[in-house]
Amino acid sequence: MAIIVDKDSVVLVQGITGKQGSFHTSQMLAYGTRVAAGVSPGKGGQRIQGVPVFNTVAEAKEHYPISASIIFIPSSGVKDAAFEAMAAGIKTIVIITEHVPLHDALDIMAFAEKYSVTVIGPNTFGVISPGQSKMGIMPNIIYTPGIVGVVSRSAH
Repeated sequence: MAIIVDKDSVVLVQGITGKQGSFHTSQMLAYGTRVAAGVSPGKGGQRIQGVPVFNTVAEAKEHYPISASIIFIPSSGVKDAAFEAMAAGIKTIVIITEHVPLHDALDIMAFAEKYSVTVIGPNTFGVISPGQSKMGIMPNIIYTPGIVGVVSRSAH
């Protein structure tokens, strides 16, 4: 069985200082997700929901053993954000953002395949291993621990 995220996953939130990034970081933390750090260029040094914010993914990786990233970046910046995460060696990326240009999504998937990176999205509500960890925007209360995890490629 393929588990994409579990209790040992160390998560980075790209776009943590935005409205959606901040809100869903609080929800992921409440669920028990190990959110170690966030990235928002130019806002390094802040804390959001108690999580340290860095200017770059590489900077965050210097401080934490990040294994997965969730992206809450406007569609025009998603390609760069995904490439930055992959270049830093992150092997699981969840892209919440919708309306990512088709050619950007194709470029992301081609780069991910070349470097053996698992990408969920763009335009996904995320991935969850009930009772362990979640990376996404799904409500915390509707999932109970068991033998099934949920992955959604699209939020539609």
